[in-house]
Amino acid sequence: MSAFALGPGARTRVRRVAKKARYDEAVIYEILDRAHLCHIAALVNGAPVALPNLHAREGRTVFLHGSPSSEVMKAVVREGEAFVTATLFEGLRLARSGFHSSIAFRSVVVVGAAREVVDESEKLRVLNLFVDRVLPGRAREVRPISPKEIRLTMVVAVAIDEASAKVSSGPTDDDEADISLPIWSGTVPARLVFESPLPDANGAMSSGHVEIPPSVRRLLGEQ
Repeated sequence: MSAFALGPGARTRVRRVAKKARYDEAVIYEILDRAHLCHIAALVNGAPVALPNLHAREGRTVFLHGSPSSEVMKAVVREGEAFVTATLFEGLRLARSGFHSSIAFRSVVVVGAAREVVDESEKLRVLNLFVDRVLPGRAREVRPISPKEIRLTMVVAVAIDEASAKVSSGPTDDDEADISLPIWSGTVPARLVFESPLPDANGAMSSGHVEIPPSVRRLLGEQ
């Protein structure tokens, strides 16, 4: 494993369609940073459970957050290890057969040591990181996180000890015998689009004099 590779590892090696595997940091980090949510897997009372979660990456650490009562979060901390996945849906890959049709995607699997973040200053910093992860620049626009909100949120740090990415893109993998069939084949790209914001009508917002903040304007491509 090179200095810039995070795999292949014993638990993250891509075996099915291995030609789509990527193990270098740049590819893995880009997918993690662009994905809007991840999924965490854990054993809870002997049963497998997987739940969606927001995540934020800082260096070779992925942060997760949730309620202190979350059985999945508690299980991850108790075991001291986490299994995290994230996926970017990027379109449809339509082959000349249903068997070879699929989706265009980029996904990541991360396995690493997990710990609860208990230091209050670190926890506050990471919670603000989450706010900016959802919408860059938003942490400066909202009121400060309160001590109560810090207590009501559990933060878990997961070391990126090993990881792999799988990238499915490009031409479809039609059988040679199907190439000459008069059936449309190709890729239909997809992307996430943010639409016009709908303002809240309560409190100070009811006056209509609260402007759309810079973070939202940037999100919409406005200056």
